Amino acid sequence: MLNGMKRETLFRALVAPLLMTCLTAAAQEQGYWRAASTTAHNVTGDLTLSEERLTINFYMTPMSRIRAMTAPEVSSVFDVDSSAAGAGSLYRLDIPGDKKFQHRNSLCGTEDVQWMVTYVAGKTLQVAFFSGAKPPVFTFEAIAGSTDKCGTFGYVR
Repeated sequence: MLNGMKRETLFRALVAPLLMTCLTAAAQEQGYWRAASTTAHNVTGDLTLSEERLTINFYMTPMSRIRAMTAPEVSSVFDVDSSAAGAGSLYRLDIPGDKKFQHRNSLCGTEDVQWMVTYVAGKTLQVAFFSGAKPPVFTFEAIAGSTDKCGTFGYVR
């Protein structure tokens, strides 16, 4: 019986910090973000992330956080050192390919956007959108050869 209690205590000690890290990462992403990169200015403008919704230029769409991203996965999508501090997340959403934003630009040409990856470091947010029914594969080789990556966008607080 004591052995089972030790295992449960050890499990709680290991899992609780991991869960807190995941929740903290998602909370850091939430809020209003000002467009900072040229692509963000030209396509999305400012955006707002909440727990279950993405708002781009007054267009609201539901989203679901799928999971936290590892540092190597984040660095495969964004120009970020895999040892840099920050947090990333993968989201599932559905933005039609014919939806136009700033300057009549769409996020992914005529393709529907199905996935969003975020990376927060301090007061900066990077976002990448992907088309395709299956989640992207987050390796340098897969991202470099991907036809599903729509673009990356930079924001600040």
